[in-house]
Amino acid sequence: MSRPYPRRFEPRNNNRSKLDEPLGVNAMELIIVKPSIPEGCNIILGQTHFIKTAEDLYEIITTSCPHAKFGIAFCEASGPCLVRVEGNDETLKSVAAEDAMILGAGHLFVIILKDAFPINVLNAVKSCPEVCSIYCATANPVQAIIAVTGDGRGILGVVDGAPPKGVETEADVLKRKEFLRMIGYKR
Repeated sequence: MSRPYPRRFEPRNNNRSKLDEPLGVNAMELIIVKPSIPEGCNIILGQTHFIKTAEDLYEIITTSCPHAKFGIAFCEASGPCLVRVEGNDETLKSVAAEDAMILGAGHLFVIILKDAFPINVLNAVKSCPEVCSIYCATANPVQAIIAVTGDGRGILGVVDGAPPKGVETEADVLKRKEFLRMIGYKR
């Protein structure tokens, strides 16, 4: 039987870092992981702390933005340590689960959002009692900086998009304002 999602992250050497010291001092590795963001979608990465997060985020997104298509994945950090998946679009659920698996950080959540922008749901997501922090909410390419220890993984931060190429000119200001009006966020 084929698995619908990729294999779970397994720390090397039976949950021990290759750099473990005899006095109990553990070292860590830093790795960069690039989650997948389908064309026309946004990703929200965050930290949470409880098994009911996936269901609560499902309710928050459907009530904040009923027309949005989305997939949510939440990485349990104890017990069975499963990736819990919710959403209203099977493809986006699968992408969110795959991203959660490759990131592999405990209590991480991934939201893949289509036909909506993070601005439509972000304040409601942040107000969810289980949500501790948001790492990013973007359609840009993202790289997560992951710390790997003998006990697991944690996200230290993200690289979100490209660095600046300069400071906006008056013409750039006009383009920005026109764009915000064109997409309906300003009158």
